Amino acid sequence: MTTSALVPSSLCREAEDKREATRKLGYVARAAAVFRVDRLTVFPDPDGPGKFGDGFVETVLRYAATPPYLRKEVWDRRDELECVGVLPPLRVATRTGSGSDDSGSLRQGIVTEVGPDGRVRVNCGLQYPISLPVPDDRQLAEGERVTVRVSSRRPVRAKLTAESPPGFDVDRTDLDTALSRADAGVTIAASRHGQSLTSGRLGRLLGTIHDAGDMTVVFGAPERGLPAILDVDATDVGSTTVAELAEASDEDGEKAVTGTGPDGTRFDLWLNTVPNQGSEVVRTEEAMFATLSPLTLTE
Repeated sequence: MTTSALVPSSLCREAEDKREATRKLGYVARAAAVFRVDRLTVFPDPDGPGKFGDGFVETVLRYAATPPYLRKEVWDRRDELECVGVLPPLRVATRTGSGSDDSGSLRQGIVTEVGPDGRVRVNCGLQYPISLPVPDDRQLAEGERVTVRVSSRRPVRAKLTAESPPGFDVDRTDLDTALSRADAGVTIAASRHGQSLTSGRLGRLLGTIHDAGDMTVVFGAPERGLPAILDVDATDVGSTTVAELAEASDEDGEKAVTGTGPDGTRFDLWLNTVPNQGSEVVRTEEAMFATLSPLTLTE
């Protein structure tokens, strides 16, 4: 199952300074790591990103997603990274294999040197960069990120693999492109104007998500929620219900998703996961924890 989370480029518009904005993005990254989000996408807000510039949100999130042992290798000094010392550690859980051929931990690495003998040197956070053979079907360049499966540290035994490393990817694209991806699955807009999440609705929604196999959840910004960003009427967006999702069927009688929302069918569902909020504004990082927690439950 692929889980994607989308946040707007205006995510930090209300932050007073770069330090506060960076800390905010750190908690967004924490939520993505805690709930095993596979992809964190930044989509443009038509009203602009705010005072920190267009690439600020994406750059800080990319830095946060980079393993600490690779940050010096990957990142140079940039204005956007001035306050990254306040970022909380993600401590991404290591993925391990179950079979004898696949045992060991997955680590992200970066190619530091390409040799003439079909081997590359890779920095993957061990004491020294390690020399690894390149599979015949791959070509690697210096600076390219790779995944390494380390089965032993003393002596070092490792190999390059095509598997995804632990953690999440960060990218940037427009909202419609992100929602039309092959692995978008059930598309959910997190908004206080959506349908209230109840225990009964949660069960039906989880069934739909598990049948679809993938899920995309989109969040707004504190000063500009999704209705404002998308220029849709906030009083209408709750008309697409969880029940409609659970009852939709395809020709084989299996549960399916048929988005018919008032927002131009962008989403299968507008969902309010904090229906009794005691604060006038739920911050994006708070909404991510409140939303991803129930939606990633297993049956």
